[in-house]
Amino acid sequence: GQKVRTTRADLGDVRAPDLVKRDFTATAPDQLWVADFTYCSTWQGWLYVAFVLDVYSRRIVGWNSASSMTTDLTLTALNMAVWSRNRPLAGLRAHSDAGSQYTALRYTERLADIAAAPSIGTVADSYDNAMAESLNGIFKTEMYKPMGPWKTRDQLEYAIYEYVDWYNMRRLHEQIGMITPAEKEANYYASTRNQNQPVLA
Repeated sequence: GQKVRTTRADLGDVRAPDLVKRDFTATAPDQLWVADFTYCSTWQGWLYVAFVLDVYSRRIVGWNSASSMTTDLTLTALNMAVWSRNRPLAGLRAHSDAGSQYTALRYTERLADIAAAPSIGTVADSYDNAMAESLNGIFKTEMYKPMGPWKTRDQLEYAIYEYVDWYNMRRLHEQIGMITPAEKEANYYASTRNQNQPVLA
């Protein structure tokens, strides 16, 4: 069988504290993001896929894929999330596991740039990043495994692009009331607009 690639923590790194403590709840978009990556096999070799998920809406706000699991893999997914939101993110908690890709200086500096607080789970405890790991499992069950085997990395990357769009815009999520992540966010912003409108005498 193929050797499984796993995230390795750099025990020499000074890690951020766990600000989540397994409480994966949020009352608005961009309060809490969770990030993780997984690995997929193609005939060309491994493809590593990183996701950033908004906890409130379950929306995949950023993702990236690469043939190696470097900091660039996770940093590009984070940058996509920042770009896709296109609004101030101060106060955001960005949670991940203790893998070196997430504790790297370039990654934590990028979080500091947007005034986000890094949050790191303990080493080798999947429950500390359970929501992100759940997304990896859903992705593999719904798309990667049923549509495989995959001949090329490019073929898989294009399929992931289409899957993320479907996941955000058309997939109904039980945890948010059987609506899509896009609907969940639209409903939130519609309600806040209504609350902020002046009451006419």
